[in-house]
Amino acid sequence: MKTVIIINGKGGVGKDTLCGYAALHYKVRNISSVDPIKHIASAYGGWQGQKDARSRKFLADLKKLFTDYNDLPFLYECDQYKEFMESDEQLMFVHIREAAEISKLAEWIPTECVTLLIQRDSAEKQWGNASDDQVADYTYDYIYQNNKSLADAGSDFCEFLQSLVISSENGS
Repeated sequence: MKTVIIINGKGGVGKDTLCGYAALHYKVRNISSVDPIKHIASAYGGWQGQKDARSRKFLADLKKLFTDYNDLPFLYECDQYKEFMESDEQLMFVHIREAAEISKLAEWIPTECVTLLIQRDSAEKQWGNASDDQVADYTYDYIYQNNKSLADAGSDFCEFLQSLVISSENGS
């Protein structure tokens, strides 16, 4: 069964690392709602991949402009979902920060979809933009505490995913 996991968490909690661990055990598609925005920012805005507070705010502001103008991030997510459904991939992680955008995609997806918040005690920094700083403003289906060492996080997260995928297959 295919499962879409809308994943969120503050910067630095290890979302990409955990998705990488999942890719060792599942066929995974890992996208972010800000991917098309990053492409535009890089190609035309001078952004060079930085993850500092100024760059994060720039990307969040640019994403909001495109969301308001033509809903580019959502259209990108929908296209990626369609490709996922035609592939042999099992899990699709969709990184989305904003609560309204999480709700919109979760309501649009007609198949199994769960929401997941990743938390890490050492990553409670405020970034100075609503997209990063308001990740807790949504009621998630699941919360994963990423407080393990790197050596233990992979197996722990994959065990967590196994229970999550089994739960979603059973309709719980």
